[in-house]
Amino acid sequence: MTNCKATCRRVSFFCPSNSPLNCLLNLAFFFLLAMIAGCASRHVTAGGQPAPSPPSTASPDTIESTKRATDAGPASAPATPSPKRSKPSQSPAPAGYIEEGNASWYGVPFNGRRASNGEIYDMYKLTAAHRTLPFETMVRVTNLHNGKSTTVRITDRGPFVDNRIIDLSLAAAREIESIGPGVVPVRVEVLTEGIDPTGGFFTVQIGAFRDQGNAQRLRDRLNLSYSPIFIQQYDSPDGTFYRVRVGKVSGEDAARQFGEQLRNREGVTPIVVRLDEATPSGGN
Repeated sequence: MTNCKATCRRVSFFCPSNSPLNCLLNLAFFFLLAMIAGCASRHVTAGGQPAPSPPSTASPDTIESTKRATDAGPASAPATPSPKRSKPSQSPAPAGYIEEGNASWYGVPFNGRRASNGEIYDMYKLTAAHRTLPFETMVRVTNLHNGKSTTVRITDRGPFVDNRIIDLSLAAAREIESIGPGVVPVRVEVLTEGIDPTGGFFTVQIGAFRDQGNAQRLRDRLNLSYSPIFIQQYDSPDGTFYRVRVGKVSGEDAARQFGEQLRNREGVTPIVVRLDEATPSGGN
């Protein structure tokens, strides 16, 4: 009772009179109301949705990967590649083209003349002439006798001799020590990536004559069997030559097969040459 009186004195609202019994009844009534209110409150909270948590911040790696995915293709492209995309795409033949044969070199009187790609030939620069490799192709040429190598840029067409595969500038010949011997066995390796050394159009040279009449007679003899067949004039330092060339063949392998057919059927010595865009008639 004493505690109740003290409590009632502190909380006069619940004990409006000094009767201990009234105080106890008021307190009991208050506690009952509090319990009912508490239960109702807990019921409402349990039935509602929890408050949403604040959005998390994306990491820099996630943002960057999202940018890359967005930049990878047009906005309409699907997020996941289709089954067709899983197939490897066709790409140009990579660097790695290798051939072996004899190399010669050329200097005076060709120095200062226009090369097949249109620029002036400078024998003191590291360049070379090749019959089939595209202009601007970079190749490594290794002398198989001594192992010395040089890297040259293809700027010209040649050599037009059956047993040679490349003509080096004077500077390149010095680097592999082939000036004295004149002709040395070499390995030619393509270094430039993203090109197809054997793709494009090719023709077959079947003769080169100082006498234009001889070139015309050979052309006329084969004209009924092969087309196109044409004469290409070349003004060399040693005089004018008339080159007879046959065909416009897609792919170097097919051109070489065509050349062998000409050798077997017509008794000629075929030389496969790339048909450059700047020189549609077939060479310099």
